[in-house]
Amino acid sequence: MQPLGVAVIGAGYWGPNLVRNFASSGSWRLRWVCDFDTDRARAVAGHLGDVRVTADLGEVLSDPEVAAVAIATPAASHTELTLAAIDAGRHVLVEKPLAATAADGAKLVAAAQAAGVVLMCDHTYCYTPSVMRIRELTHSGEIGDIQYIDSVRINLGLIQPDVDVFWDLAPHDLSILDFVLPAEFAPLSVTALGADPVNAGRSCVGYLTMPLRGGGIAHIHVNWLSPTKIRKTVVGGSRKMIVWDDLEPSQRLSIYDKGVEISERPLDDRARRLVSYRVGDMVAPALAETEALRGVVTEFADAIREGRPARTDGSSGLRVLRMLEAAAESAAKGGQAVPLPTEGKGLPA
Repeated sequence: MQPLGVAVIGAGYWGPNLVRNFASSGSWRLRWVCDFDTDRARAVAGHLGDVRVTADLGEVLSDPEVAAVAIATPAASHTELTLAAIDAGRHVLVEKPLAATAADGAKLVAAAQAAGVVLMCDHTYCYTPSVMRIRELTHSGEIGDIQYIDSVRINLGLIQPDVDVFWDLAPHDLSILDFVLPAEFAPLSVTALGADPVNAGRSCVGYLTMPLRGGGIAHIHVNWLSPTKIRKTVVGGSRKMIVWDDLEPSQRLSIYDKGVEISERPLDDRARRLVSYRVGDMVAPALAETEALRGVVTEFADAIREGRPARTDGSSGLRVLRMLEAAAESAAKGGQAVPLPTEGKGLPA
């Protein structure tokens, strides 16, 4: 099978990681690195032989061997660059966030659908072995109905100059939430509260709460002011529970056969309902330590070749933007709940 030609747009923070993974993948042939700073682009292209360098996106899009582009530029430029690539008939992988606003994100999704091209959002965490396994467990029904999700992403810094802690850290957790939750447990609304105890001019500590379809709840804590670094998510199901500790390489994922069961009694007889606690085994599945971004570029190629939406397609990126904007609105209104669109997620299996 012939590799697909690809160009990476942006040679700053994330672009070099994309370049490295595209160059090492048998599914792709890296043809261009495009950046306003051509010296930096040359440094990123390095020893990669026939990879060309330019500051002109038009030159990239005029190359008939380029089937796809990967955009790793500041969010404010995503809409213009992505639309240009879509108009040229190219498939597009976009670094998160998909766009600077949900309105712009919706334009990109509509344009890609009209052009019949793959629009994929680089939600890298979703392609870690741990999160892929969590998705298998939630979508197969093995852990039962989703009762709650608790997610914590905290550290000391870095306080960003242009965005608050919600826009800096929560996209990771929201994209994971969107990825692992089946449509029947999708979030219904967002309630958010933020605090700026150090007078940074933006929220440095944030809490998001989202009721889920089916009666469950999701809670996310993000924080720039913690003395310790924690990246942990707990998924509670009616049959099993999952603990994912991303900072524990020896045992990132633990699956507990534990739960709470309540005897069936009429609603007016709640006081006499019997509560029992199921305590079974814990399983720590062996997971390969593979780079998530390699999974991203592989999924991008597979989606193009198979003519299907990517697992983290443009619509998933749009849902994350809508949750972030709802969180911002809620926080500005002192924690008032902001409803989310009610249409189904339509995630690929």
